[in-house]
Formats: sequence, structure tokens, C-alpha cells
Amino acid sequence: MDLEFGRGLRSPKKDSWKTTLLLAYQSLGVVYGDLSISPLYVYKSTFAEDIQHSETNEEIFGVLSFVFWTLTLIPLIKYVSIVLRADDNGEGGTFALYSLICRHANVSLLPNRQIADEELSTYKLECPPEITDKSRIKVWLEKHRKLRIALLIMVMIGTCMVIGDGVLTPAISVFSAVSGLEFSLSKDHREYAVIPITCVILAFLFFLQHYGTHRVGFLFAPIVLAWLFCMSAVGLYNIIHWNPHVYQALNPYYMFKFLKKTRKYGWMSLGGILLCMTGSEAMFADLGHFSYSAIQLAFTCLVYPALILAYMGQAAYLSKHHDFYSSSQVGFYIAVPDKIRWPVLVLAILASVVGSQAIISGTFSIINQSQSLSCFPRVKVVHTSEKIHGQIYIPEINWLLMILCIAVTVGFRDTKHMGNASGLAVITVMLVTTFLTSLVIVLCWHRPPILAFAFLLFFGSIEALYFSASLIKFLEGAWLPILLALILMTVMLIWHYTTIKKYEFDLHNKVTLEWLLALGDKLGMVRVPGIGLVYTDLTSGVPANFSRFVTNLPAFHQVLVFVCVKSVPVPYVFPAERYLIGRVGPPGHRSYRCIVRYGYRDVHQDVDSFETELVETLATFIKLDASYRCSEASEAEQQELEPSEREQRLKVIASNPLRHRASYDIQGSVGHSGASTAAAAAGAGDGDDATEISPARKQVRFFIDSHVSSPDAADGGKQVAEELAALAAARESGTAFILGHSHVQCKPGSSVLKRLVVDVGYNFLRRNCRGPDVALRVPPASLLEVGMVYVL
Repeated sequence: MDLEFGRGLRSPKKDSWKTTLLLAYQSLGVVYGDLSISPLYVYKSTFAEDIQHSETNEEIFGVLSFVFWTLTLIPLIKYVSIVLRADDNGEGGTFALYSLICRHANVSLLPNRQIADEELSTYKLECPPEITDKSRIKVWLEKHRKLRIALLIMVMIGTCMVIGDGVLTPAISVFSAVSGLEFSLSKDHREYAVIPITCVILAFLFFLQHYGTHRVGFLFAPIVLAWLFCMSAVGLYNIIHWNPHVYQALNPYYMFKFLKKTRKYGWMSLGGILLCMTGSEAMFADLGHFSYSAIQLAFTCLVYPALILAYMGQAAYLSKHHDFYSSSQVGFYIAVPDKIRWPVLVLAILASVVGSQAIISGTFSIINQSQSLSCFPRVKVVHTSEKIHGQIYIPEINWLLMILCIAVTVGFRDTKHMGNASGLAVITVMLVTTFLTSLVIVLCWHRPPILAFAFLLFFGSIEALYFSASLIKFLEGAWLPILLALILMTVMLIWHYTTIKKYEFDLHNKVTLEWLLALGDKLGMVRVPGIGLVYTDLTSGVPANFSRFVTNLPAFHQVLVFVCVKSVPVPYVFPAERYLIGRVGPPGHRSYRCIVRYGYRDVHQDVDSFETELVETLATFIKLDASYRCSEASEAEQQELEPSEREQRLKVIASNPLRHRASYDIQGSVGHSGASTAAAAAGAGDGDDATEISPARKQVRFFIDSHVSSPDAADGGKQVAEELAALAAARESGTAFILGHSHVQCKPGSSVLKRLVVDVGYNFLRRNCRGPDVALRVPPASLLEVGMVYVL
């Protein structure tokens, strides 16, 4: 179901100021929940052990200076001013950057790529390829496969760290908010209150995911807005009441003074300071839900000033108070006046829940995107809202995150270790984004390489400094995101490698169209009533699992459709462009090929709507194909085509023929090598010379051949009527979904590593993840599985 489709694909027309203000307000609850609660734990993590808060105030002023310039350089300048412009049709995030690079350079490792995909409305390039000079970087990436693999591995590392952040951020956010109870409880009761309450809140948060957050989502923005105003007010009070001259600490000189005094321990404390930009990546990752101007407005006019006031207020209070019995008290709540501490505590807990919800939803989204690139085992994706496109829930991942979050809370029990773990995950994702953005500057924006290098050097150096400070805390909590990333990377690499090898096996063992056409005469093939949907990853040819099926059981359905569900490097595919339809053999054979294309942010349709749309598109294709074959030019051309070449003709058929009466005609090699656009044909039958439709407000012209409405076209009317009647009768008889049930094993003589990867790793993942029938939403009653052994 394509509900509120293309939310991120906004019109190039600029939003009105009212719309921008509304989107900016709504973005507070989705984008800035995580970033806004960072003052709860930044100072506490920084002063946990490495440095001490002394009466000279050099430490607290140095930390404030670092926080100010870090927030200014990374979230404000890097993300808001530069990275947010590297959107993919309005979408942001790691996969959006990788998708942009894959479209502008041939670096994708997905094997079933087609040139026909470049005709999609969302497959836009910054500059036409014919006027773009190839840079050396592009040539190197396209020439060396190892560089392309390294690029994909880098994207996987960023993905793994985002998932790791989905474990760590809820734990540290809720724990830091609840730790405000320490000031109201005795020392003996703190351990027995803070940890259990944190675990209960986390469990409730993850149980809520099953029902979807759209029912309470309207509360998120007011909660974060109230929290930002609360932080600002408390910070402004502390500045005025305790130290109005704290603004002097914004001078960069205090950073050098801080490092000069603290030396090694000051550098190690940077692992706590970097937590001030936790959640900055969400501005880019959630770009598709809002607009660039809305996110920019919300951050520069509200979030950024509120954060600066909050940190300055804490520093102003601490500069006049030094009598703490432990450094762990150097936190947020110590600077909150006693009279309002309880209301602030409640509001902080609510804000931490909102911030945690954002990162959990982001984890679901990035796993779904990884699955679309064949980089993650199949999981069940549930659409939790009938109105909001892209709001999903993954049961297995949800419960796994809950268990890990509670384990982290119980295991670490303090902000220091949680902060060290979370900081490493956050800064790694930022480093990956910096590197990918520098490639986008060269490959997509076609700017001079020196500009991309300057961007990489400047921001990469800052982030590398923080990364080194986090990595040195390996034994103090930073080992956790590294361990999670290693496990996830192993799973993703094993799944991706074996999936590619399986595709190559299918490609090598596919049978020809001539074999299928001659099969009826050799085996006495029987056609049974109904529609048979044969799922395959191939975009041409007959898959080996089907040949195995019909040679053992010489019968198949009256209408046969080879269905290839594939992902393309775009965020969304419009419903009108989702289906590529073509014939497999002559019209009398009643065999077709359907390629169903999804973007990396699309949610797959349920089986009922897919089956209905497939039959509608087949009927539309039959009419359009008949009108095309009636033309004299195409008839002469048809006689020159071999059967295998005739199969390679594909048309883009609108999924709703009543709304989109149009098609493209694609001809060429649509197999492993791709396809090329030939001519366009449409069958509206209104006699106009051209009809224009504009999916996503992009005008595309479709030409109508004059022979379509000619009297000669009636000669094929009987054949078309028979074919449509056969399709309707087959639909009434029912639909069978034919899927391959694969077993994978290494061929004799394979290396030990390959045997571990394929025989042990992949088969373990395959047995313990969802089957293809669940991922494709196939009803069990209509499922027919064909056993297939892959020898890789």
C-alpha cells in the first residue's frame, strides 16, 4: 500500500512560511528529541573520572568552550549548512548518500541493475551524463571492484553503528533522566530505585512499538518544545543569578588553556564532550519527513540557542559551586533550583522517552533499507499506520533492542560507561557521513576535488580527534558498540556475499526461452487453471527452480508470470512506474514477465493489493501490446526478432490504469547488462497526438501511434479478447505463488573460510530468519515451494 506516497518527494515549489513553521514545529518531536536531552549527561560524562572540577574553573570553562564550538561546527555548519543539501529526492541518511553515489557512478554491487531503472522519475541526476566529465575518483571507483566493496563496507559500518546507537541511546537517555531521583533519595536507596524504574520505562517504550506511535505522536512536539523552553529558562536563570560573565568562556582560548592544564586526561574527556552532538545525524536521517528549510529553521532559531543557554547555565552554576563529594554530581539536576526539580524531572523523563522513540524508529527504518540492499537477513516488516507512509515496526528487532537496552542499563549502571559506548557509536556514524558527503561533492555536485578534500580534512580532523578520545575508552564501555558492530557486520557480509553468489548461480543456470516454448511438445505439458506467479531474482530468462519444477511435474498454470521483486537505488518508486511488464514467448503461450521495483524506503504491498494491481497491469499491457503490434513498423520489426529478443521488450504500466493511462516501451538487454529505452506507446484511444501525465509533478510525454485507432487494429481484437478472457478466468480459479526453497552448500575443494561463511553462517541465518514467503507477504494457503540446491 502506498499511503501518503512520496512524502519526501516535495514539489520544487517553495513551501509557504506557514507550512515551513508548521513543519519546523512538528520536527521538534521527531528530529530533535535525542539532541535536546544531551545536557542531561554531557557534563556528568565529561567529569566522571578523567578530570576534576577545581576552584580555578579552567576545567568547566574549557569544557563549555569545547561544547559551544562543537555544536557550532558540526550540527550547525556541517549538517545544517552542507550535509542537508546532499538529499536524495528529499531523503537523507547513510543510504541516501550511497544511493546518490550509485546513481552517478557505477559502484553498486546489486547484480540485477537495468538501464530501464534510469527512466524512473526519482532517478534524477544533478547533471546530464552526456555533459559530465568523468573525474579520476569516479574512474577509480568504477574500475576497481575492491574500492566498491570498501565503499559498501563503510556504509555497513555506519549502519551497524546506527543500530548500536539504537541500543545505547534509549539506555543512557532514560537512565540520565531518572537519575534526578538521586537528590530525593538516600544513598542506600538510589541503586534500588533508579535502575528498576529505568528498566520499567524502557520495557514500556518497546512494548508501545507494537501498537505504533502515531496515536500519541501528536504529543511529541509539545513535550520537546516544553523541555527546550524549560532548559533555556533554567539556564538563563543560572547565568543571571550565578555568573553573568560566563559568556567569556566561549572564547576558543579556553579550549587551549583547558588542554594545556589537563593534557592527556583532557583529551580523554573529549569522549564525554562529543555527546553534546548526539542526535545531530537525525537532522539528516529524518529529512524526508520534513523539509530542509523547516529543519534549518527549527535548529538555528530554537534548538541551538536553547542548548547553548542550557550548557552556559550549568557552567555558570558550577563555576560558583565546588563542594561536591563526588564528580558524579557534576550534572544537570544539580543546577536546577529545588522548587522546580520535580516538574523538571518529569519533563526530562518524557523528553528522554521521545528522544528514544526517534532512534528506535530510525533503527527500524535503516534495517528495512539494509534488507532492500540484500545486506540483512529477511525480517517481518509491519506497517503500523494506515495514513503515514514509512512508519514501520519490526517485531524481532524490537524485542532484541529491548533486551539489549535493559542489559546495558543493568550491566553498566552509570552514565560514564554508557556515555563512552554511545559516544563511539555516534562519532563513527558522523565520520562515515563526512566521507560519503565528500564523495557526493565530487561525483554528484561536480565540484573540484580540492573542495571535497578540504571538507573531508576540516570536519574529518575534528571528528577523528573525538573518535580517538572515544576509542581510548575501549575497556571502559567503548568495547560494546565495537562488539555489536562486529557481530552485525559479520551477519551482513555473510548474507550479502551468499546472496550475490546465489544470484550468479541462478544467472549461470537459467534456461532459455526456446527451451520453455519447446517443453510442451517434449513432455506433453498440461496447463492447469489459475495464475502461477514464479518468483525469481532474474530479470530475464527462465529460472532454474521453475525448470526443475516442470521437468518433475509436467504441468503449470494457464497464465504464467515470472515475478522479479527488485530494489533500485532511489528512495521511492511511484506506483505508476512500479511495474515493468513484458511477454515470455508468443501471445498464445500466456506467459509474462513482471519486474516490480521498490525504492529503499518503500514498504512492500500486501498480497491482495499486489495481486489485484498485477492483474490490472497485465490487462492494460495486453491491450497496449496489441495496439503496438498492429502498427506496420512494429510488425516488420517483430518478424526480425528472435524469441529471446522478443522477451526483452518491457513496458512500464501504471499500477492504476484508470488514473494513469500510459506506458513506456522499453527494448534492449534487460538481463545482467541492462536495457535501453526505445519508443513510447500509449493506448488512450482518444485520437490525440500526445497525452501528458505528471507523476510527482514531473511532466512526461507519451506519444500515441495513429495505427492504434485505425480500422485495421480490429483484426487483432478477437485475439485480445481471448487473452483477456483467459486472464479473467485464471484469476477466478485462484493464484499460486511459486517460490524456491533453497539449500546452499559449498562446492568440493572450497576454502575453510568459504565453508564457514556459506555452510555454517548463511545456513544458520537462513534457518533462523523469516522465509521469503513472509518477506513477500505470500499467503500460506497459496504457497508452492520448490526445493533447490545451490552449489556455490
